[in-house]
Amino acid sequence: MFLYLNVHIYYYFCAMNIEPIAYFRSPLTSKFGIPRQSGIVTELHGTIEFVAKYAQPEALRGLQAYDYVWLIWGFSENVEAEKHPTVRPPLLGGNERMGVWATRSPFRPNNLGLSSVRIVKIDAETARIEVAGADLMDGTPIYDVKPYLPYVDSHPDARGGFTDNHEWQRLQVDISDEEAARFGAEDLKVLKELLSLDPRPHYHQDGSREYGMPFKDFDIRFKVSNGVLSVISIEH
Repeated sequence: MFLYLNVHIYYYFCAMNIEPIAYFRSPLTSKFGIPRQSGIVTELHGTIEFVAKYAQPEALRGLQAYDYVWLIWGFSENVEAEKHPTVRPPLLGGNERMGVWATRSPFRPNNLGLSSVRIVKIDAETARIEVAGADLMDGTPIYDVKPYLPYVDSHPDARGGFTDNHEWQRLQVDISDEEAARFGAEDLKVLKELLSLDPRPHYHQDGSREYGMPFKDFDIRFKVSNGVLSVISIEH
């Protein structure tokens, strides 16, 4: 009987197929520049757009009573990437290896991500949820949405592993008034926050190297030297 149950469970999970219930819309169209955790750039807005099969207003009933939701989503850019039992967390400078289960690395066997985001607006008629603080790029598939429950999901006294002793070293962002004028006040604030987090791979330290980060309909060109990120140009 025990063997039968284990075989049954094995075949159940092997046959399980999950499909996107929604897709994420974001001003960030590339994984380059995406915040490395949700909630770091609190005013970065995006939209959850449910696919036709699940675009049912009644499915959103009651969600307006919550402030945050959990998103279970797919690392769609890393599907074919080689996976390893250890990874190099950017917070550790990319120089120290940790077990993959002790990190939130995108290079995971099942390519699944988990993010907590703040609800900004719910449009039941169009089955869209505007959220803030997401770490998802445009077009990311979403597999589930669950309400954030403070009484069980919040553990303010919990240990945070290596993150307890390491903080993001933010860069100073230098952008000319002429280039800054291309954006409204809110978008400019979000852009500066994204850039201050240093979008580069952490093993890149060449001050002469130029990078490009897509943001909305713009390509932000910049260099980094001595803790200062200098925006060279903004191309449309």
